[in-house]
Amino acid sequence: MDFSVNGLPLHPLLVHSVIALVPLTAIAVVLHVLWPAARRRLGAVTPLLGLALAVATPVTVLAGRDLRAQVGPIPAVDRHAALGETMTFWAVGLLAVSAAAYAWFRWRDRLRLSRSTVVVLTAVLAVVSIGVSIGALAMVVLVGDSGARAVWGT
Repeated sequence: MDFSVNGLPLHPLLVHSVIALVPLTAIAVVLHVLWPAARRRLGAVTPLLGLALAVATPVTVLAGRDLRAQVGPIPAVDRHAALGETMTFWAVGLLAVSAAAYAWFRWRDRLRLSRSTVVVLTAVLAVVSIGVSIGALAMVVLVGDSGARAVWGT
């Protein structure tokens, strides 16, 4: 598949969607698990952001592979590609915690669990969600930095 428009590589354009969606999704997830007022306002936006990120990331990775094939073997590009390949896992992780947070807070009261079980499961969801959000943010910074260094030779 050709990932170019009018002969220009599509990867530099697509990468900006991932750069924007990772922090937006991470912030929405953290707000969703920690702040009830934000949770009510965000509603289905949180898992929809996760879904958009989970779709945009692998497409961006595929476009990056296409661009890498065009430029040939360059160590800085190879480092960027290796880091970039891991971004799909973080995107799927954000999708998973965003969907889990949405579902948990929407339907937890219908499950007839004990109060202590609800507290423990909510705490576990919050810790995992915050961990995945921080990990995804850190990874997008590392991938972006390596990409900038590959382009600008620094």
